[in-house]
Amino acid sequence: TIITTNLAFNRWNEIIKDKVLVAAMVDRLTHKAYLVNMTELSYRLKETQKMRQDK
Repeated sequence: TIITTNLAFNRWNEIIKDKVLVAAMVDRLTHKAYLVNMTELSYRLKETQKMRQDK
């Protein structure tokens, strides 16, 4: 199973106001999980920016 998010775990409280629920969700999602933190711009964003520059 792969789960992706564009919002860091420490910002999930902005979407879900129940801090206990957020803590439980993050705990269960990350238990024995591999986390891959992507810090680069998305390919879609890069392609869109390139397309706009080429016009």
